[in-house]
Amino acid sequence: MSDTAKSPTRHYIPKELSWLSFNERVLQEAADETNPLIERVRFLGIFASNLDEFYQVRFANLKHNLLIMRERDAKEAKLLHKQLKQIQNKTEGLNRRFETIYARLLLRLAKHRIFLINETQLSPFHQQWLKEYFKQQIKIHIFPIILNENMDLSKALSAHNSNLIIQLGKNKKIQNLAILPIPSDVLPRFIVLPKEKYKRHQRIILLDNVLRFCLSDIFAESIFAYDSITAYSIKLTRDAEYDLVTELEYSLLESMSYSLKQRVAAQPVRLLYEKAMPANLLKLLKKRLNISELDAVEGGARYLSFKHLLQFPLLDHKELINPPLAPLIPSALQEERMILNAIAKKDILLYYPYHSFNLICELLRQSSFDPNVTAIKINLYRVAKNSRIIEALCNAANNGKAVTVVIELQARFDEEANIQWAKVLTENNVKVIFSSPGFKIHSKLFLITRRENNRLRDYAHIGTGNFHEHTAKIYTDFSLLSQNPQITEEVKALFRFIEQPFNTCDFSHLLVSPVNIRRRFSELTEREIKNARAGKKSGIILKINNLADQEIIELLYRASQAGVEIKMIVRGMCSLVPGIEGLSDNIHVISIVDRFLEHPRVYYFENNGDPEVFISSADLMTRNLDRRIEVGVPLLSKEARQTVIDILNIQLADNVKARIIDAQQQNRYVENDLPACRSQIALYEYLAAKAGLKKSETE
Repeated sequence: MSDTAKSPTRHYIPKELSWLSFNERVLQEAADETNPLIERVRFLGIFASNLDEFYQVRFANLKHNLLIMRERDAKEAKLLHKQLKQIQNKTEGLNRRFETIYARLLLRLAKHRIFLINETQLSPFHQQWLKEYFKQQIKIHIFPIILNENMDLSKALSAHNSNLIIQLGKNKKIQNLAILPIPSDVLPRFIVLPKEKYKRHQRIILLDNVLRFCLSDIFAESIFAYDSITAYSIKLTRDAEYDLVTELEYSLLESMSYSLKQRVAAQPVRLLYEKAMPANLLKLLKKRLNISELDAVEGGARYLSFKHLLQFPLLDHKELINPPLAPLIPSALQEERMILNAIAKKDILLYYPYHSFNLICELLRQSSFDPNVTAIKINLYRVAKNSRIIEALCNAANNGKAVTVVIELQARFDEEANIQWAKVLTENNVKVIFSSPGFKIHSKLFLITRRENNRLRDYAHIGTGNFHEHTAKIYTDFSLLSQNPQITEEVKALFRFIEQPFNTCDFSHLLVSPVNIRRRFSELTEREIKNARAGKKSGIILKINNLADQEIIELLYRASQAGVEIKMIVRGMCSLVPGIEGLSDNIHVISIVDRFLEHPRVYYFENNGDPEVFISSADLMTRNLDRRIEVGVPLLSKEARQTVIDILNIQLADNVKARIIDAQQQNRYVENDLPACRSQIALYEYLAAKAGLKKSETE
């Protein structure tokens, strides 16, 4: 079954439109004047980055489906075409709001003597400084592409950044066109200009505008004679999907490398252009790029790649960002130098970024040279650029331990990095295993085997997030560290299943996609339905990123009709429609968008007063339930289970950053007469108290 409904009804919100509603919540954070100013600017960057990926993946997939349905099902094709138009109308409205907020924030920055200027606003001092800066720092990265009639324009355009299209004119006629990719992947997009003597103003200029200022220098060495030169911004978004080559003569690494090259030449799905561009030039570009009526074409301001607002410079204005929250260390780990010794005593639950992810890095570092550790198995989906996790694994292998790494080459947008990491690991004597093509391994596991008292003992990690030092600072995620044999034996069996996926495997405790997670989720929900009908305690709480699977949605509707109270915290897509009388009036959904990105998945079942709680890597989407390896784990430790229940209750009480998800997708903030609760701050205070810190020690 597809995540997208065959015929959207009032009982199912198309997931693409629901996702745009999520990105609207991000835009709300940029507009929220209670947020520090530079944080608001960065939320604009998150919004723009999200929208880029939306077009690369979700819009592109919808376009594919429409093209297929045109040949198979005219009625379905008509519905999909209508949905594409709804998406384009929604994004155009969001982009207009974006531009309004952006202009407002520039005025706010000016009040703090921070000015984002263009090439026409440079003082003589800054003109001279920039000419030299261009010569020393930028010029070596500039590679203009002179266009001719036979050249594929889409290949000339940078897929990741904005471009300038240059018109070289002679005697009032356009003689040549050139593409100038803006190298913001190797240079900072924002250039902080030196302060002028006796002036307190801080001026910043975009790399785009530096190139506009230096156009005559760039093309001075050109063989073309010209007497006019003009530049316009253009950005092309391509389909991020690609066909994995599976011929037997190719290795998986070779297949992935070839497929990534194919992505560079993928079909366009969105064209952004500078509004000031002449109509005849825009017409030429659309023709050369094969832009169809199904593709999004949007005119805007000259800065078309706003994702770089995430990198907006801090300067010396720490008051314009969120005050840092020092990462916490659970009390159980404060008492033990060797982390495995602490886990041997009891299960340990970590919650990032409130807890320090350095604890996981340190656990693997210690294990890499612990003489009693014999083996480490881990699966990696995304890792940091300079990964301490990879470093520890290589060190473990070089210390003679049996190290097995399951690395996911099909992690979208991280494929190239993972190919390189696979090579590094192999060179360091690590056994590397890849998933089958088209079948991603999205679980977050590792297993450490240690010899203790002349027997082998296993320690397991099951988490909701990646082993990525950078994202662990901005994504909230759970990690369970356990030596409970009920858990570790099944993690061990799961690694065998990954290595030999055609062997059958049963799991009594773990929820594993595609083996049992859909069935177990259904059984647990049916139990709540049965309890509700019998007058027993019942209830379901779900904390997830996305809910789009129709079978699960129908199941939750049935539970609501049976009287089961269902509370959900959904960060992103929610295709379920709450609040429909007689169908979903017992379902209440909120979404929290704040300084950290909410990323964990938690399933809570009341079970007549004896709650069962699971943390999981799986969202409730068809792909996660049926086409990936995902893992959920029951919290068997009473302490860990109660901690997660407390966290859920704190988030459900949020009346500062929580929005109500409803049929109209209005994104109204939760409002009530209760004391203000900003859950992400309240959670830090709760976990700090559990770690034994007083409030004064966290300030």
